[in-house]
This record gives sequence, C-alpha cells and structure tokens, in this order.
Amino acid sequence: MRLVAAAVLGSFIGMEREWHRRPAGLRTHMLVCVSSALITMLSMYAFNQSDPARIAAQIITGIGFIGAGTIFRHKDTVTGITTAATLFAVAAIGIGIGSGFYLATGVGTVLMLATLGLRFLEPKGESRDGPDKKKSKEKGRR
Repeated sequence: MRLVAAAVLGSFIGMEREWHRRPAGLRTHMLVCVSSALITMLSMYAFNQSDPARIAAQIITGIGFIGAGTIFRHKDTVTGITTAATLFAVAAIGIGIGSGFYLATGVGTVLMLATLGLRFLEPKGESRDGPDKKKSKEKGRR
C-alpha cells in the first residue's frame, strides 16, 4: 500500500509538471517517489541491523545528482531549477510514505502543489533579476 500511495502522490506533482511541459513529467516523478519509498522501506525492514536513516540519506544525494542534470544555463538564463526542486520534493514524499508518515507527507504534497500553483505571481517577460541586469553587466565589461 505504501508503494501505491507513493505512486499516487508522486503522480500529482508529475501531472503538474506534465501540464506545463517540463522536462521531468509524470513518469519521472512517479518513479522517483516510488523508488524513494521502496529504498526507505528496504532500509527499515530488510537491513534492520543498521541505521535506516543512512540508506535514506543516500536518496537525497542521488536526487541531487539527478536534479543537477535538469538545470541548464544559457547565457544569462538558468532553467530547470523548479524541476530539480520538484524531484527533490517527490523524493521527500517517497521517504515520508516509505517511513509511514502518511499525514505529514499528505500535507507536504498539498503544500508543494499549492506552491507550484503560485506560478501566476511570477512576472512575465523579464528576468527575475529585473530589466536592468543586462545593462549593468554590459557596463562592467567595458
């Protein structure tokens, strides 16, 4: 049941990413969430002689590596940071579900979805650093 719950919660984040045509979509987020839950469960039950947090901690390292692969820099533009963050978030969801923290994980998923829904607050058509960033960089190069 934990793995099914992880697949469902991971799919919610993945569907949002899919709707906005981001590189990591439904399947990627589901896979990260389910595998994080499975690894957490294995660390808790199959290797119960050792500290289960040690194996779960390695999930974060692996997701950091995958997330870094989604971040691209082109000239003065950086893309993929939110996608990297969502992969990190679904790994946390998977760890939470795998550990049996259903309520906290459910609330966390709702908060993550709400945060992704705040897209409408972002300014359109200009960089996050403001319209004068490029001009200030050009002045520094002269």
